[in-house]
Amino acid sequence: MFAAAGCGPREHERIAQYLVEANLVGHDSHGVIRAPTYIEWLRAGKVVANQAMKLVFENDAMAVVDGRFGFGQVMGEEAMKLGIDKAVRQGVAVVALRNSGHLGRIGDWAEMAAKAGKVSLHFVNTSGGGILAAPFGGTQRRLSANPIAAGVPVSNGPPIILDISTCMIAEGKIKVAFNKGVTVPDGCILDGEGRPTNDPKAFYASPPGAILPFGGHKGYGLSVIAEVLAGALTGGGCSHFGVDRVANNMLSIILDPAFFQSWDGFTAEIGEFIAHVKSAKTVAPDGEILMPGEPEARTRVRRVRDGIELDDTTWNQIVAMSNSLGVAIPVAESRES
Repeated sequence: MFAAAGCGPREHERIAQYLVEANLVGHDSHGVIRAPTYIEWLRAGKVVANQAMKLVFENDAMAVVDGRFGFGQVMGEEAMKLGIDKAVRQGVAVVALRNSGHLGRIGDWAEMAAKAGKVSLHFVNTSGGGILAAPFGGTQRRLSANPIAAGVPVSNGPPIILDISTCMIAEGKIKVAFNKGVTVPDGCILDGEGRPTNDPKAFYASPPGAILPFGGHKGYGLSVIAEVLAGALTGGGCSHFGVDRVANNMLSIILDPAFFQSWDGFTAEIGEFIAHVKSAKTVAPDGEILMPGEPEARTRVRRVRDGIELDDTTWNQIVAMSNSLGVAIPVAESRES
């Protein structure tokens, strides 16, 4: 589909890889459900195919780069490669990426650093095209969803990957619920009149609803900091009205543990810490304590084995977009889950 839409070989492969990977680890909100929307944005000029990252400023330990509204799956990977390379040489790197197309699942970038043996922290916002969330105490949209991600390498197991929105629910999860015809959990969204609702249709109505910050003032405070670091500091801008495209800005901090102490010492400490946390008595007799990132790792194993299930609405949207591009795809058979 992306090749037919005009993306070059490297680009369409990267987009497909990261969208499918999001589904494999269970983040369906950032998976192939996004493909038709991405192509709509491409046709409307809101994202630009085959862009190369522009270097705005660079020194040994930091870089400011402009994504030129290219696909985030390409821009995010390029920015992370640059940051990891600097961290290898300097022990620390800060990369400010601005004006990128939608960066997809931010945990991908934390995972990429962790696989390279680096600890990383990522703050993301949009400059206004993705205003979705209400501030604490408010009922109208004023903030982006503002994800925050972090990654830690683990020597004998999956990396610790924290990948959260500062909202109660990611907008993509609302879209998944909308497509499936199911409700969202309590306390996640407001309708256009500022009333609590479980109906995803109310979120997309006119006037639109808003997502609530998680933990009240705590999530709201993190969202504000994400706006400052990802928006103001990168030069991409904080969330504001009057923007007609969804573009992401991301500030990434990458650390090489080997510059702080021995690699063996660091990994041993992480292993002992994980064991200590997991030694706690569980709520349920057959319960299990998982580290951040372990549920995704397990879901990936299962979905690689069993396949990725898509609801009919999402599948039909992909089929319709494929047909519009002249791309033939197999006919999927519906089955009871």
